Amino acid sequence: MAKEKIRVRYAPSPTGHLHIGNARTALFNYLFARHNKGTFVLRIEDTDQKRNVKGGSKSQMENLHWLGIDWDEGPDKGGDYGPYRQSERKDIYNKYIKQLIDEGKAYYSYKTEEELEAQREEQRAMGIAPHYTYEYEGMTADEIKKAQDEAKAKGLKPVVRIHIPEMETYEWDDIVKGHLSFESDTIGGDFVIQKRDGMPTYNFAVVVDDHLMKITHVLRGDDHVSNTPKQLVVYEALGWKPPKFGHMTLIINATTGKKLSKRDESVLQFIEQYRDLGYLPDAMFNFITLLGWSPKGESEIFSKREFIKQFDPSRLSKSPAAFDQKKLEWVNNQYIKKADRDTLLDLALNNLQEAGLVDEHPTPEKMEWVRQLVNIYSVQMSYTKQIVDMAKIFFTDAENLSDEELEEIKKDDARPVIEEFKKQLDLIPRFTSVQIMNAIQATRRATGIKGRKLFMPIRIATTRSMVGPGIGEAMELLGKEKVIKHLDLTLKQMEENGL
Repeated sequence: MAKEKIRVRYAPSPTGHLHIGNARTALFNYLFARHNKGTFVLRIEDTDQKRNVKGGSKSQMENLHWLGIDWDEGPDKGGDYGPYRQSERKDIYNKYIKQLIDEGKAYYSYKTEEELEAQREEQRAMGIAPHYTYEYEGMTADEIKKAQDEAKAKGLKPVVRIHIPEMETYEWDDIVKGHLSFESDTIGGDFVIQKRDGMPTYNFAVVVDDHLMKITHVLRGDDHVSNTPKQLVVYEALGWKPPKFGHMTLIINATTGKKLSKRDESVLQFIEQYRDLGYLPDAMFNFITLLGWSPKGESEIFSKREFIKQFDPSRLSKSPAAFDQKKLEWVNNQYIKKADRDTLLDLALNNLQEAGLVDEHPTPEKMEWVRQLVNIYSVQMSYTKQIVDMAKIFFTDAENLSDEELEEIKKDDARPVIEEFKKQLDLIPRFTSVQIMNAIQATRRATGIKGRKLFMPIRIATTRSMVGPGIGEAMELLGKEKVIKHLDLTLKQMEENGL
């Protein structure tokens, strides 16, 4: 017997930007398909018209591509099982809804929202879990038809509900969680499979789509566990074999220990936000893949090829995955250190331009200057937008030194170091980092002062800051005119403070 060809899908709703949790779902399905030489399908679940956002599906696809995820079938690529947008599959759903109604497995329900809410309130008052109770209980077929005709005459629009069999157990062997089972009386009563507007509900449409698209495995978030028994009801009613399910653990905020919620503003949660900050796609791919999945060995940095080779769903974690912002910064820094210099320049230049620090159309000379600036900060940056704050010394003049900086140059040997260094600068033939370091060494020989007592007064006096990149490179980028201006300003302030 031939081995079953694996087909998986990622099926986002176009209700906004790509969330970290959804990106992880897409990644795991992508890796599972590629590892098994299977097919990865992108399907847009847009039946909830009220929640759809204009451009939402385009945003999802753009950010998936940015992460390095491609698909074999989808709304932009086509395939043998389309259409790949649920809104274009209404006739397909209607066919199976009619089949279930004809077979007596589903029916039209005319209960209004007000009646349903009153029922739920009454159940809550009795201490019973709110659930739908069959509205035609004890009625003959003729009585049901009469009740429905009367509802139609009043202009009421029905929903379609599917019958849930009594005393039945719905169970499956979950790829992540192991064996799970639900009794039919815990599902909440006959549930809606077609809304009043004629659109199918999620739990019906997803079953029809997964079956017709021959999906073999469904890897999705833990929050879908409660949907699975409802979907098994539909599979059983239609006489179809369900796929294998795997429900991935929740992602929690590493700081608070709480579920990562879109309302949690302490953590950036959308891929687009990380793109804007200058994170690298390979780093995001690496970090997200390790949220709830563990490779063999101790390494934490992998290429996409290595992830594809290793990916095994049996290594999906049963414990919540902690989203640690600092860990993400560390991972991205590892990638920045090895990144193509032109890629970093492009990202950082965009950040500097957005901050208004570099013109939209810089001259070739300015571009070269920015390239050097990015190069000297590349080791320190966790993401390229950090350069806006890190490189402030190159774009602003600190008129006043901080108390900490003043305290540093109050030391007796600070003035002779600064004055001597200024003399030595006048003697160097070219204002380059190499020549500047020669001037610092000449200052050391002339004053006999070395170490921190030599370098810190020079750094403060020339850059107006105690921190920064290599002092020679920093001064070269500042330029001789600005460095001399800073030295004069520092010496003047020392005089004013009696130093």
